[in-house]
Amino acid sequence: MPDATDATDATDADGLTVGQVSTRLGVTVRALHHWDEIGLARPSLRTAAGYRLYTAGDLERLHRIVVYRELGLGLDRIQAILDGSTADVPGALRAQRKQVAERIDRLQQLSAGLDRMVDAHERGLLLTSEQQAAVFGPQWNPDWPAQARQRYGDTTQWLQYAEGSASRGPEEWQDISDAVADFDRALGDAIDTGVTPGSPEANQLVERHREVFASYFPLTRQMQVCLGRKYEADPGFAAHYDGIRAGLATWFRRIIDASARAHGIDPDTATWQ
Repeated sequence: MPDATDATDATDADGLTVGQVSTRLGVTVRALHHWDEIGLARPSLRTAAGYRLYTAGDLERLHRIVVYRELGLGLDRIQAILDGSTADVPGALRAQRKQVAERIDRLQQLSAGLDRMVDAHERGLLLTSEQQAAVFGPQWNPDWPAQARQRYGDTTQWLQYAEGSASRGPEEWQDISDAVADFDRALGDAIDTGVTPGSPEANQLVERHREVFASYFPLTRQMQVCLGRKYEADPGFAAHYDGIRAGLATWFRRIIDASARAHGIDPDTATWQ
């Protein structure tokens, strides 16, 4: 059969070619051919040359098909409505409206989730300054998340941290804060009782550190060695750990290094990976 898109002599009065209908309705020629094949919308006229043409009545049916498709109805349901085999058209449309409402609700939830994800990537913590103080204590500086974003915002670890942060509220952060505080107390108790680097007790603390830290992002052993250096060298971190027990920052770095050696890692050459 000749392709109707090749016809050039048809007019609106005579009928419209498939190409003209495609342009007028904003649907593809392929879709029109498919609807013709399944009997959903067939051109009513044929020219002497064999080209099939759509009449005004055909165009009206096509308009309704396009509307119903935009509402999300399937082709079988549309055909049933247009051909009168579905008596309760309002009921069918109400059912479709319910599905649309459910879809809108899901999209709104998705939109809210995306908003939180964007905020988490940009801010780190989705807590107010007051909530941060309540969760992390009065020594907490609410500017720290923004400073961390400036330093690490382009790293994989920041992305992992932000993705976790997006789903956490004050209660979840309180649980993490409590776990960190419990771990700090365990470090203090260990140094008080003379736990030595490389001992089973020290190695258990190193593993516990990785587990607690996983609340922020996964921590490899090499990355843990780098953190141990930072805990000892950075004035802020050193003040925190030495405030728990004198010399704790250095001792913490030493037990991390000893555990790394036991796993075949040279602490002197370990890198952030």
